[in-house]
Amino acid sequence: QVRLVESGGGLVQPGGSLRLSCAASGIIFSSYAAGWYRQVPGKQRELVAGISAGGSRNYADSVKGRFTIFRDNAKNEVNLQMNNLKPEDTAVYYCNVRWGTNWGRLDANGYWGQGTQVTVSS
Repeated sequence: QVRLVESGGGLVQPGGSLRLSCAASGIIFSSYAAGWYRQVPGKQRELVAGISAGGSRNYADSVKGRFTIFRDNAKNEVNLQMNNLKPEDTAVYYCNVRWGTNWGRLDANGYWGQGTQVTVSS
């Protein structure tokens, strides 16, 4: 069965960095687009960054220049390097793999990880 396992979340001070990883199994990972979404209480889940099967990237305006998404198909992983973190980045971050790159759709044909908490606070 398909599994997406996220890791790398935690507590960090403003200006710090974290790297999130998502390991996929049960799919031909290289055939799928992959991305990271985040959600805070009372708000809808929003795209942070996505990368297509061909390597095209899409970022939320709020993270451009600070976050980088990359994939390693040999390891069936998609990763998110987060630099210069801000308190407003605090959220649960979810890995997503999907057939297509319509990132605005939360109900796309694909799969979700269980989420990993990122807290940015001094």
